[in-house]
Amino acid sequence: MIALPEMGQGARRDADARLAEAAGLAEAIGIVVAEKLPLRVRRPQPGTLFGSGQVERIGEAVRDQEAELLIVDGAVTPIQQKNLEDRTGAKVIDRTGLILEIFGERAATAEGRLQVELAHLDYQAGRLVRSWTHLERQRGGFGFLGGPGETQIEADRRMIRDRMAKLRRELDQVARTRTLHRARRRKAPWPVIALVGYTNAGKSTLFNRLTRAEVRAEDLLFATLDPTMREIALPGIDKAILSDTVGFVSELPTQLVAAFRATLEEVTSADLIIHVRDMSHPDSEAQRADVEQVLEDIGAGGEGAAPRIEAWNKIDLLGEEQAARARAEAARRGDAVVISALTGDGVDRLLAAASEALRRGSKVRAVSVSAQDGELIAWLHAHGEVLSQQHDGLDTRIQVRLTERDWARFLALRAERS
Repeated sequence: MIALPEMGQGARRDADARLAEAAGLAEAIGIVVAEKLPLRVRRPQPGTLFGSGQVERIGEAVRDQEAELLIVDGAVTPIQQKNLEDRTGAKVIDRTGLILEIFGERAATAEGRLQVELAHLDYQAGRLVRSWTHLERQRGGFGFLGGPGETQIEADRRMIRDRMAKLRRELDQVARTRTLHRARRRKAPWPVIALVGYTNAGKSTLFNRLTRAEVRAEDLLFATLDPTMREIALPGIDKAILSDTVGFVSELPTQLVAAFRATLEEVTSADLIIHVRDMSHPDSEAQRADVEQVLEDIGAGGEGAAPRIEAWNKIDLLGEEQAARARAEAARRGDAVVISALTGDGVDRLLAAASEALRRGSKVRAVSVSAQDGELIAWLHAHGEVLSQQHDGLDTRIQVRLTERDWARFLALRAERS
C-alpha cells in the first residue's frame, strides 16, 4: 500500500501523477499495490509524520487490504518508521528505501553493485531498523522488504563502517579508471553525446533507434542503470559516441547521487547533452526541473557546461492539437526537437540539431603539422571541417574549422606528441 504525503516539493506536482509514479516504482520490483492514499500533511508530526487521524486511516486500509508493506512516498525518519510500523502492523519503507531497493535489484555491472551497496549502507547506517543481511540475499535488493529481525546495533555499525571503507576504496579505483578512459576519449577524434532525462522518458528507446542496439527499453521505471556507449553518425560528422545514462527521478536519494558520481561524470565530460523529455506526462515540466537540478548538482549545468538540446519525446501519444502546439513551441525556442523515439518521427531532425550544436561556435584555425604525422592530420579531418590543405616542405599547412573545445583538445594532443 502507498501513502503519499502532499507537502514540500509534492505540493507543486500533480498528486495523481505522484501516486502513479510511486506505484510504478513499487511495481518495478514486483510489489502488488493494493491501495494508494493521497494525504495532505499541513504540519508534519515528529513521531509519525502523519496526524493521528491519518494514521488510523492508514491502519484501517492496511487491515482491510491485508497489506504487508506500507510505502510512504517521502522521507521518513527512523523513529517515524518504527512508530508507523507499530501503529499499522505493516512494514514501512520510504521513497529513498524503495529506490535503493530497485537499484539493488537492477544493478548489472560490478561497478553498479558497488555504487548501490555503498548508497544503501550510507542510508542504513542512520537507522539500523532492519537486519544487515543483504549480502546473503540471492534475489538482489537490500533487505528493506524482508529480514530475520534485529541484530546487535553496535556490531552492525562496526560492520557497516568497515564495509563502507572497503567499498569507497574500490570505487576510488573505478573513478581513476574512468578518468583514464575519458582522457583517452578526449584524444580520440569523436565527440561524446550524453542522453539524460527523467526515468522512463524514452532514453533507451531513442538510444536503440539511433544505434540499432538492443539496450533494455521497457515501460518501466529505472529500466537502465548502467551506462552504455555506442557509435553513431551525424550529418557532417562521420562518428560520434552516444551514451545512455541512468534515469533521474524527483527527490533522488542523496546517497545515490554521491555513489553514482563516477558514472554521472560521464555526463559532465560530454560534448553535447540531449535531455529526453516525456511530453505526454502530466508532470513534464516538473520532471524537467528535477533533471536540471541533478545536472546542476553534478556540475553539468551553468557556465562552461556542454550545449544542451531537449528532445520532446512521445509525440505519438499526444492529440493533434497538443502535438501542433508542441511543434510550434519547439520551433520558436530553437533548442528543442519534437520526436517519437518509438516511431522515428523527428529523429532525423534531432540528429541534424545535434550536429549543428556540436559545430556551433567553431572558428577557422590555421595549423601547421608535420607531413609525417598522419594520425594528427586524420584527427583534424575527423573532428573538424578541413577547408584547405597544402604541403610546404616537411610540413602540411591546414585551414580547419574547429570548436573551442576541439581546438583545446588538438593543442593538448599536439603538445603530447611533440
